Amino acid sequence: MPTSPREFPSLLAGRPFPLGAHPESGGVRFAVASSVAEAVEVCLISADGTERRVELAEHTFGIWHGIVPAVMHGQRYGYRVHGPFDPGRGIRCNPAKLLVDPYARRITGDVTRISDTLDYVGHLMDGVPSRVDSLGAVPLSMVTSLGGADTGRKPEVPFEETVIYELHVRGFTMQNPDVPEKQRGTYLGLAHPAVVEYLVRLGVTAVELLPVHAISSEPGLRDTGRSNYWGYSTLGFFAPHSGYASEPGREIEEFRTMVAALHAAGIEVILDVVYNHTCEGGAGGPSLSFRGLDAPAYYVLGPDGYDRDITGCGNTLDGGSPTVVRMVTDSLRYFAGDLGVDGFRFDLTSVLGRPHGGSFDPNAPLLTAIAADPLLSRCKLIAEPWDATGEGYRVGGFGPQWTEWNGRYRDTVRDFWRGAVGVRDLAYRLSGSSDLYALNRRRPWASINFITAHDGFTLRDMVSYNNKHNEANGEEGRDGTDDNRSWNCGAEGETDDKEIRALRARQARNLVATLLLSTGTPMLVAGDERWRTQGGNNNAYCLDDETSWVSWARGDDELDMNAFVRHAISLRVNAPALRQPHFFDGRPTRSGEPDLVWFRPDGCPMSDENWFDDGARSLGMWIDGSESLSRTRDGELVSDDSWLLVLHAGGEAMEFTLPSASYGDDFEPVLDTGSPDGKPAEPEPLEPGAKITVPARSLLLLRARR
Repeated sequence: MPTSPREFPSLLAGRPFPLGAHPESGGVRFAVASSVAEAVEVCLISADGTERRVELAEHTFGIWHGIVPAVMHGQRYGYRVHGPFDPGRGIRCNPAKLLVDPYARRITGDVTRISDTLDYVGHLMDGVPSRVDSLGAVPLSMVTSLGGADTGRKPEVPFEETVIYELHVRGFTMQNPDVPEKQRGTYLGLAHPAVVEYLVRLGVTAVELLPVHAISSEPGLRDTGRSNYWGYSTLGFFAPHSGYASEPGREIEEFRTMVAALHAAGIEVILDVVYNHTCEGGAGGPSLSFRGLDAPAYYVLGPDGYDRDITGCGNTLDGGSPTVVRMVTDSLRYFAGDLGVDGFRFDLTSVLGRPHGGSFDPNAPLLTAIAADPLLSRCKLIAEPWDATGEGYRVGGFGPQWTEWNGRYRDTVRDFWRGAVGVRDLAYRLSGSSDLYALNRRRPWASINFITAHDGFTLRDMVSYNNKHNEANGEEGRDGTDDNRSWNCGAEGETDDKEIRALRARQARNLVATLLLSTGTPMLVAGDERWRTQGGNNNAYCLDDETSWVSWARGDDELDMNAFVRHAISLRVNAPALRQPHFFDGRPTRSGEPDLVWFRPDGCPMSDENWFDDGARSLGMWIDGSESLSRTRDGELVSDDSWLLVLHAGGEAMEFTLPSASYGDDFEPVLDTGSPDGKPAEPEPLEPGAKITVPARSLLLLRARR
């Protein structure tokens, strides 16, 4: 039964900040924001499911707060909000709905009955509130004491040395035979010594984890027995997802253990964070937390009270709202500080730069607050520079402290290797995309270069399918992009044709080598180096099965691709000139040549006219290493050899003339995509001016020694 505050004569007011539930003064101080509430109750839920309600009578700065005595760590709780129910104005106070604390450090349970979570009866705009109590059908917040194990010293890897590896905590280890069964698919699975050793041997310097904030799947998925496997459906921005803990209730401890294990190996942890929308969906969706507390303060609403959807996910968090700015920055600081995270990749970041759903502004309140924060400004900040609208496509448009997923890099490199475009735009992408990032004085590493991501074809599928095959998603193939820029090499899907299989493997090596040898920050996707397939599914967001999990098979194809990727990463690591932190600018070097020279197949430098030949399928790129602008961790310049990269996407072999002696005393082949492991069959140095045959659809890297 509800309990009146009068039964707690020693109830203290406490302070409004920080928000959330914090043990202090012999009890717990609760603080939650709501500018529309007339009263707020914190509801304490016992082990047998009974409820005790306590009114938070203090109201400061739009925050309801108070200290409830004799409450301890582990107490389950929620909030009930009393006030107007006026959907036409977006106000949805309904005390029948038990709400999750937006600042909860732990969230237990999940939605069990969607109908009980709806705060209205009939049609939403009839304004009739539901009187069905949602207790027992919704997740609960848990009081959590802060502090815990040390996450180790942050590696602080310079961006120019960074190689990012995007992975899913569950999917990465679910099938790994080296991980104990209980730990597969968990934070501890990723922390397992065999897994950490694999990452170290591969050569990556950072893991970018798909969302690990507490997740609650959309009603449409629940109705069909599916889930939001990728995790882009956030319920709580402070709570690590409990489903990735090997032991329920220990998700925070296990998360810290994972971070510490990776830090000890010199690997950074970057989180994919979803601050653009929540799991509550559109206006007709469930009332689980934000909507019932103060929808106008959290969401972008139209004049009719309905959610404005510029995310494609039903609702949009308002980056212009002080409530949202505070919540997002508090969440980021918690994960970067208490939990040791090194950086963040922001999903649909353009939304964060569109306060109140308006036009994009790189200096919008939320983007500025993140970049100006003393702790967050030292983290790796990665923007996904688009949203679900044309207005939101902002590649190259973010501020100086932001790096970006470079969608133009992805599209150009895919198009080049499938023979669809010439070399003009390719040159920009190979050299760091100065056309996008130099104007506001960003560095080449601001370009997060990628060929594949979690969203879209895997590397293997990109060279095996022309069309998506998403039938398993339950949406009759309507989901997923049709703009794949892929080429199946002559047959759709799996085939026994040896020539097609060999071509696919070579095309995949071409794409990976281009990625790892380009100036900028490369991002790989877990499993691509193991020749993983999703059977042509380019949107497996709801498939928590072998379709999405990384395969740890050790067949010849898998071992060859793994060896190739490791070789290419090793070359990048040991070639400072290939990952310089400054843009090439044609400056003269001690070699007597500019820092970067582009070559035609005949060995002559490219002319202006050559760049506009849309039929060109070959390009040579010479990088001078005599005055490399890369530096050691102590800031000293690092010298290097010079390098010649030859890319040929044509369908027939071509003759390529090596540059003259002014570009190198000899040219040593060090990578050849015609070889399964990338190591040239004939590694002997070649003389300047020598004519070499470059096979169809292949890439060569040669060391130009002086």
